[in-house]
Amino acid sequence: MRKILVPVDASESALHAARYAAKLAGDNPAIQLHVLNVQEPLEVRSHAYISQPEAKTIQAADSQAVMQPVMELLDDAGIAYRADWRAGDIAPTIAAYAEEIGCESIIMGTRGLGPVGNLVMGSVANKVVHLVNVPVTLVK
Repeated sequence: MRKILVPVDASESALHAARYAAKLAGDNPAIQLHVLNVQEPLEVRSHAYISQPEAKTIQAADSQAVMQPVMELLDDAGIAYRADWRAGDIAPTIAAYAEEIGCESIIMGTRGLGPVGNLVMGSVANKVVHLVNVPVTLVK
């Protein structure tokens, strides 16, 4: 089984990447898709107001909301997938997850929703390309 990682955020570019991955998986049932959302760590100040379990609950809910359109797209297409989330620095966390699951390639969008917005095109994607040892397909 060929494992493909599809990291997603709430950007249109991530949805385009998910559509591309769905097409590949639809054409080849030996492909197993792994959808991942990475939540950035909460602000240090917020830890004074919420507990660690509360923070994880908030991040899990946020991640679920981000992944929902992609999961609906894959469900509607009848594509099997595994959805997961992590918290951490985005690019290194994607790279670590890719290694953890033994993925053979990554399909991701080129424009995310980082703090600089679209001014720095593909900064996370660029970092991922340099951190992993598997092919990365970038989708606009």
